[in-house]
Amino acid sequence: MIKRIFDFSAALIMLLIAALPMIIIAAAIRLTSRGPALHWSERVGRNNIIFKMPKFRTMRLDAPDLPTHLMKNAQDYMTPLGNILRLTSLDELPQLWSVLKGDMSLVGPRPALHNQDDLVALRTEKNSHKLLPGITGWAQINGRDEISIPEKVALDEYYMQNQSFWLDISILWRTVFKVAKKEGVAH
Repeated sequence: MIKRIFDFSAALIMLLIAALPMIIIAAAIRLTSRGPALHWSERVGRNNIIFKMPKFRTMRLDAPDLPTHLMKNAQDYMTPLGNILRLTSLDELPQLWSVLKGDMSLVGPRPALHNQDDLVALRTEKNSHKLLPGITGWAQINGRDEISIPEKVALDEYYMQNQSFWLDISILWRTVFKVAKKEGVAH
């Protein structure tokens, strides 16, 4: 209950602070590429239930529905602002809405894409599918895109076994520095 109250309050405050930058980003996306500013991605949530997660759109409308690392020429599908938004993690800001709704937490395993069957299966096997997915998590501050799926799931399992308010605060704090240094972003 404390985690939910903290998540809701912090997400609301962050949304209020980020409102103007988010409006500017949305306008810039609309001005530089065809289509909506937001992409609603089908993601696997707690207990493997699918939910729609918003992100600022970084890919063109004709991009395949695949994880970026599985695309042959992902750069060919990037919008003009896509690389900048991903490198700075600004594409993640709309996920604060998912935190307010209760589909996500600020901290937890990153939600898998609906078609990442290998990740979903391994998380289910290790019971970390029972966790509410997060905007950031233990795996994000320990490698992000640079680690394998088994490593991510092992880190998710560690988080599940050691969950605490103070661990969440530590992860949030360390995330700020990882994002500022642009560490672990492969695509």
